[in-house]
Amino acid sequence: MSTIVSSWNDFDPLKHVIVGRADNTCISPSEPASKAKVPLDSPMRGMTGPRTLDTVEKANVQLDSLVKLLESRGVKVDRPTPIQFNQAVVTPNFMTGSMFGCMPPRDVLLTVGNEILAAPMSFRARYFEYLAYWPLMRQYFDEDKNFRFEQAPRPELGDNSYDMAYFDDHITEDILLERTAKLHMVTKEYEILFDAADILRMGKDLFCQHGLTTNRKAMEYLRRHFPNHRIHAVNFPGDPYPIHIDATFVPLRPGLIINNPTRKLPEPQRKIFEANGWEIHDAALSAHTEPPALCYSSVWLSMNCLVLDHKTVIVEESEKAQCEQMDKLGMNVLPLAFRDAYPFGGGLHCATADVHREGTCEDYFPKQVPGTRIDL
Repeated sequence: MSTIVSSWNDFDPLKHVIVGRADNTCISPSEPASKAKVPLDSPMRGMTGPRTLDTVEKANVQLDSLVKLLESRGVKVDRPTPIQFNQAVVTPNFMTGSMFGCMPPRDVLLTVGNEILAAPMSFRARYFEYLAYWPLMRQYFDEDKNFRFEQAPRPELGDNSYDMAYFDDHITEDILLERTAKLHMVTKEYEILFDAADILRMGKDLFCQHGLTTNRKAMEYLRRHFPNHRIHAVNFPGDPYPIHIDATFVPLRPGLIINNPTRKLPEPQRKIFEANGWEIHDAALSAHTEPPALCYSSVWLSMNCLVLDHKTVIVEESEKAQCEQMDKLGMNVLPLAFRDAYPFGGGLHCATADVHREGTCEDYFPKQVPGTRIDL
C-alpha cells in the first residue's frame, strides 16, 4: 500500500507514525545551546559520551512496547536508521565531540498536511541527526506522489547564532527566569532556528513556543513557508528552560487542552482559545519529584502523552493522577511503561512523529484575536 503523508494536528485518528530508537545515543558535549537547557542542579552538567548499553537496552524494550501497542491498534509504524552518533561533528563554523541520537523524531520532523519539514535545530550536536530519517523520507517520496519533502534552511550554528555570555559561572535559576520572562533567550535572531517539537499543529493555526530552541525569525520563516496558515507566538512564564511545547500545552481533542500548571499560558494569549470555546485545564501533578537518572527533561513528561484519536490516549503507567484526569476528561487511557526511555529524548509524544492522521485541515479558531498572530 502506498504511503500517504497527511497530518494536520495531534489528535485526529493516528494511522501511520515514526517511533524512535535508542541505539548509539550519546550524552552530547556542552555547547552554547545545551548549556542553557541542562538544569543547574543536574548531574549531567559536564558529562559526555555514549549512553551505557544496559540503559540503551531498557529504553529500546519500552520503545518496542510502544510499537507493539500501536500496531495492536492498527497503526502502521516505521523506525529510523540509527547512525554512529559517537563521532565528532565538524563544519566550517563549529566542531563538537559527538552527536545525540534518534529517539525523539518529534524534535526533527514537522508534518503539516502532505509535507514533512526537517527542522534547523539549534544544538550543534544535532546537526546531522536528520540523516537517521532520510531513508524513510526517500521511501515516502518514492511511494507517495503527493508527498512534499522539505528541509528548512540549514543553519550555520557559529558563535553569531547564540548569546555566548548567556550562561556563565554566576548564573542562577532566578536570573534564568528573569531572562526568559523578558524573552531573552540563548538563541539570537541571527538565523532561522527551531525544533519541530516547539510547534503545535492545530489545523489552519500553528502555535510556536519562543524559547531556547526556537527564535522569532523561525516564526517568520514558517509564516512565509506556510502562507495558508496563521502563525502564533506563545510563551509560558515560569520556566527557566523553555524548550518544546509538548510537556507544557497539550491538546487532547478539538476544544480541550491541558496546560502545565507551573507554566501557564499568559492571559492575553489565552484569549484566542477562549474566544473559540476551548477549555484549558491545569494538568495533574506528576507522580514523581525527580526525573529518571541522567535525563534532560523535567518531571512534566507526565503530560507528554500520545493521543491516538479524540477518545484514546497513551500515558506513562506510573502517572496515576494524569491517567485519572484523562479518564475524567472523557479519554480512554492506555497506560504504558516508558520512563526508561525518557533520558533518550523525552516522553511518548517526543518519541514519535506523525506520518498520517485521518482528517483534513480544519479551522478550529475562526474567531481571531488581534495581536495574537505574528503577522499582525
